[in-house]
Amino acid sequence: MKAKLTVRSIQALKARPADYVVWDTEVPGFGCKVTPTGRKSFLLYYRNKDGQQRKPAIGRFGAIKPEAAREIAKRWLADVAGGGDPSKSRQQDRLAVSVSDLCDRYMAEHAETRKKASSIRNDRRLIESHIKPMFGSKKAASIARCDVAALHHSLRATPYEANRALALLGKMFGLAERWGVRPDNSNPAKNIDRYKEVKRERYLSNVELQRLWGVLQSEDAEAVVSASAIAAIKLLILTGRRLSEILSLRWEWIDLDTGTMRLPDTKNGALLVSLSDGAIEILSELRASASGRSVSDGQNVEINPFVISGQRKGAALVNLQKPWRKIRGLAQLDDVRLHDLRHTYASVGAGIGLSLPLLGRLLGHTQVATTSRYAHLAQDPVRVAANEIGNEIMRVVG
Repeated sequence: MKAKLTVRSIQALKARPADYVVWDTEVPGFGCKVTPTGRKSFLLYYRNKDGQQRKPAIGRFGAIKPEAAREIAKRWLADVAGGGDPSKSRQQDRLAVSVSDLCDRYMAEHAETRKKASSIRNDRRLIESHIKPMFGSKKAASIARCDVAALHHSLRATPYEANRALALLGKMFGLAERWGVRPDNSNPAKNIDRYKEVKRERYLSNVELQRLWGVLQSEDAEAVVSASAIAAIKLLILTGRRLSEILSLRWEWIDLDTGTMRLPDTKNGALLVSLSDGAIEILSELRASASGRSVSDGQNVEINPFVISGQRKGAALVNLQKPWRKIRGLAQLDDVRLHDLRHTYASVGAGIGLSLPLLGRLLGHTQVATTSRYAHLAQDPVRVAANEIGNEIMRVVG
């Protein structure tokens, strides 16, 4: 079967019970293979100088356009005419790519173009801490499932870290197949059981919350961390936002008159956040402070666009972990993480009787199941009401 291979003609091809190839009418040996699953990929049929038949894959339709695939086929045919063997060369190239090379390509062509900054940082950390030390010098095509399982097992003491590393390897080797670095359906990270993860949920009690706030208000805190760091921690407590959202917060997103802030790019997309009076007060103080510093020798100086300013001019604070360790040390809360402040915000909301849908909206959750972890905390007001009714009945019958 022959046809001029174009986007439209290939899209019209239907899957059949067995593989079949449609050959291009312009370039001899250039074709598009269609599998029973509907997968369509370009290939080139030729004979090398020894008369051996070759059918190397050029690329998958969708990932590469027919025009680009046709040009590759022409180059390969020119190579064949000169005595070359593109199929053998591709096999050699595939074997030459190291895992370290694959990691670098993954970061450059996938992570840095598709992921958010926090995810990019985490991918780079996993690569540098675990993947490159274990596999970096090895050939990407030589990694087997037992190798990946061994890395996963070596991290069993930290199940979450082990599973994230496994997921990252799965994505990288999946792309390696698409890029021709490994054969199709050879992903060595598949069919490896993940470790069970126990989510850690730590909420501050009222006493702990009072103690933490007292430290944040104290001169001791001002002596060891910056005012920006203190303000950031207060905003985490009062808004329930994620750390990255507070540190990346810009003044242009905040409307103090309406008490709202528009976050254009949260974990679950754009979000309009309503601010409490306490949060508005902190933001107003930060704004006044920034405006006060904007005048130098009678000249207006541009205000830092970031709400939580860093040490460098015009930059945001990038590391709150070190200040937080000092603050929680003063508050004697050594087991509390910054993310636990978000859990605490949610627990307070559940404790005062807010419905789970409303609480989920405040937190920016898109799935009810995500908010349902706080359902047990919402029983306190119900229990109080039950006690009041029971006490009243006992008073009547007594």
